[in-house]
Amino acid sequence: MTAAGKPKMVFIGGAGNMAGAVIGGLVGSGYPAERIVATGRNKQKLAEFAARHGVEVSADNVAAVAGADVLVLSVKPQMMKALCQELAEAVSDRKPLVITLAAGIPLAAYQRWLGRGVPIVRAMPNTPALVGAGATGLFAGEGVSAAQKHIAEQMAEAVGIALWVDEEAGIDQVIAVSGSGPAYYFQFMESMIDAAEKAGMSRADAERLTLQTALGAAKLAMASEVDVAQLKRNVMSPNGTTERAIQCFQSGGLPELVAQAMHDCAARAAEMARELDN
Repeated sequence: MTAAGKPKMVFIGGAGNMAGAVIGGLVGSGYPAERIVATGRNKQKLAEFAARHGVEVSADNVAAVAGADVLVLSVKPQMMKALCQELAEAVSDRKPLVITLAAGIPLAAYQRWLGRGVPIVRAMPNTPALVGAGATGLFAGEGVSAAQKHIAEQMAEAVGIALWVDEEAGIDQVIAVSGSGPAYYFQFMESMIDAAEKAGMSRADAERLTLQTALGAAKLAMASEVDVAQLKRNVMSPNGTTERAIQCFQSGGLPELVAQAMHDCAARAAEMARELDN
């Protein structure tokens, strides 16, 4: 397909971090930059963004939507209702595929704000998308075609992996696993670094070893044909150092604490949906 045949993608809030990462991933994977528009409020940042990625930029959301085949909404959840109401007439006329990157807002709200009959995909990316290692959960509303699902999947895979869920509630579980998940690992790494520093290691050395170990463990798990439980056992010699550490985690209730934290995370996502769906 020629560049002209590619869907025109308009990113509202496109000069922001998350949408900017997706745009960079798309252009880097060969998507024609001339078929991408990014909008924003700061004209200087928009000019810098255009120079960096070669895409079109605009400070006029409504004008940008008028030519969109795919409309990606990347603003804070609290700003989404006002944005959708601003764009409703243009979206209702053109009915582009709408992909929303905001957490906590259900499809029913978008349908009220934008109008019935607009194809909508909810996408839940995570911050490792900024380095091309993201994980994005996707849910398609009624009326989204197979071709449109492919576009949404292609967008997500430009910055990592994509996973479709069959029910909208599944997005809350995606948030609990991958959407918020990076912060869980950052918390664990922070605790390891702090503990090593208290034990006498320099913070710089503790951070270097901790981050490399996290990277190595993830790479090993992805490359291995056995599950993570077996990989854990592979490191544990009977009555050895690793076994002692794992026993400490388990007796301290780490598995139960992780399960509770993920439950609370998903519950908060559901609460946000109720709060923002008005």
